[in-house]
Amino acid sequence: MNSRIKFKISGMHCVSCALNIDGALEDTPGVTDARTNFAKAVTEVNFDNSKIDAGQIKTVITNSGYKADVIES
Repeated sequence: MNSRIKFKISGMHCVSCALNIDGALEDTPGVTDARTNFAKAVTEVNFDNSKIDAGQIKTVITNSGYKADVIES
């Protein structure tokens, strides 16, 4: 089942940071699409909630070196 969630991201310093987050998420099984907007400091993730949940997505972002807080699910 496809779901969407948005996170407010803290700790990004440049556009490369946003690309790092997107790359880490897109390499994660269950994530179908990830788009991080550096200017807005927001990541939007589409995912299959039968394979991954919001907490696991947040962990991927955190393990990439950034702070993530859910702003919309």
